[in-house]
Amino acid sequence: MTDETFTKEIREALSNYDKYVVCIGKTVDECESTLTSLMRKAIHAFETRAPGLRHGIALDRHITIILSQSDSDRPHCGIYFNLHSPYQKQIAAAAARREQELADHNKPDDQDEDDDDDFETDSEDEDDDFEED
Repeated sequence: MTDETFTKEIREALSNYDKYVVCIGKTVDECESTLTSLMRKAIHAFETRAPGLRHGIALDRHITIILSQSDSDRPHCGIYFNLHSPYQKQIAAAAARREQELADHNKPDDQDEDDDDDFETDSEDEDDDFEED
């Protein structure tokens, strides 16, 4: 099995990429070389998978290829364009800041995080409650 085995799937993915994918930071030619490289990795993962596993997967930030075991000698092939936003990290960082601000705002002023005197234990009294046979 080689990447040429899945030429039809790669061509269909490139056609969809050229028509529908707005921008993922790759030209059509770069996408084709990425697809070929990922297909080789997926084939290797599929052929060397552990017993009982049914898939070979290869991915990068923008594309995922999955080869799945089928009833025939040729596995099923799925090529997916991953949804990604360059703003995702910025949004996550802003959300984390808002959560921290809310936590700081809702925290009582007289409570100290490092104050360990809130709980007192007497280890000698604890041992007296236990009886041995």
